[in-house]
Amino acid sequence: MEKIIGREKEMAEVRKCYGSNRSEFVIVYGRRRIGKTFLVNSMFVGKYDFYFTGMHKVEAERQLRKFALTLQEYGKWPFPPELNDWFDAFRALQTLLSAKPRKRRKLVFIDEMPWIDTEGSDFVAALEDFWNGWAAQRDDICLIACGSATAWMTDHLVENQGGLHNRITSKIYLRPFCLAECEQYLRSHSCLWDRYQILQCYMYMGGVPFYLSLLDYQKSIAQNVDQLFFQAGGMLSKEFDELYGALFQGADSYIQLVRLLAERQDGMTRQELLDRTGIQGRRLTTMLANLESSDFIIGYSRFGSKKKGIIYRLKDFYTLFYLRFIEGVRTQSEPYWVFKVNRAEVLSWQGFSFELICLTHLNQIKQRLGLTAIQTYASSWRSSKTADSTGTQIDLLIDRADRMINLCEAKFSIQPYTITREYADKLRMRIAIFNQETKNRRPLLPTMITTYGVLPSVNSGIVQAEVTMDHLFAPTV
Repeated sequence: MEKIIGREKEMAEVRKCYGSNRSEFVIVYGRRRIGKTFLVNSMFVGKYDFYFTGMHKVEAERQLRKFALTLQEYGKWPFPPELNDWFDAFRALQTLLSAKPRKRRKLVFIDEMPWIDTEGSDFVAALEDFWNGWAAQRDDICLIACGSATAWMTDHLVENQGGLHNRITSKIYLRPFCLAECEQYLRSHSCLWDRYQILQCYMYMGGVPFYLSLLDYQKSIAQNVDQLFFQAGGMLSKEFDELYGALFQGADSYIQLVRLLAERQDGMTRQELLDRTGIQGRRLTTMLANLESSDFIIGYSRFGSKKKGIIYRLKDFYTLFYLRFIEGVRTQSEPYWVFKVNRAEVLSWQGFSFELICLTHLNQIKQRLGLTAIQTYASSWRSSKTADSTGTQIDLLIDRADRMINLCEAKFSIQPYTITREYADKLRMRIAIFNQETKNRRPLLPTMITTYGVLPSVNSGIVQAEVTMDHLFAPTV
């Protein structure tokens, strides 16, 4: 099996649970294609006492039939058991595990658990009965449950207020790879792209391991985009609908939200989303929480308001790329992206995507600035003055416990960035407007986050701190 990249803490937690002297109920969850099943299988393939995978959009009767056949296989029974409901299914599983040697650890893996819980199903109640009435009373059961539908995993397992309340013994959430992990993955596959190219790759597909596995490392980034996104049969050309349909019930409403957020690069508040969508308040709150917990959006506060006025911004790179450049484009038989990639609209989009990469690599930025031992608070800011024709905004402010503030500007370019007189004046004006509106009296430190650094010039002295692309590739501490 292919070597797993990263995930050291997650694997250590799974090993601890498997080796404990009590029964363990472990959940591994995270968005589709993130590597949950691969993580578990890389550690335990061939060691399962029972392994079942739920089927997407399949009624309970067929799920139970498959469950019965899987029980027959693992128990080496002459016939599959007759299962009328999920209570019968878990009683049969109990029979299977009881027949195993008492002193040996029993490992049960149920993958894509949310797909099993079909409408009107008694699956969750039966699972509660199995765990509370039997497995938790023993010391030899390790039950691992996986699921891509993060909202279901959170509602029914993590925050269960019924029979499974506080019964989950370990929660393992898999996030997308950071840049350092992407680089490690690509190098392990003998990919020779430099960090600038890897950064561009991240803009198209983020840190989703499955997407990275589809790349042809002998081709350029642009050629890969043509092959995966724009050519007939491209592996990622139809991923959008499958992605949201697999993760969320009522996927159309979630897609409506992400479309709106994709239109606003600077993000939207809950009230702005409420006004635009008309989605009922409580339902909107739930949907935003589900999107945030699934790593599709990021919520951060406005400067000076830690609880009110949270700005939500779409951060799923594949979704942003799909909605901006793929949707509505017919499949191409000839190279398409290779000839489009250097156009002004794409270069502008890359600048926005680089800003988003910076927001999602805040730990690396703080590490470079020497702020890991200092309490900090990240926020954004928009001018509230309608008369301000410049539309002044600051995407990232790092408010520090030492009473200084890093005002961060992100600039993506293929060479060292030149601070022109015009840009320096614009930055000074932005600082002045910010100080005036917020009544800030603390020092503001203009901080440039660039690919290759700032070119020394007569205007570069305004920059007080620098972060480069290489610093963004630092491992997470």
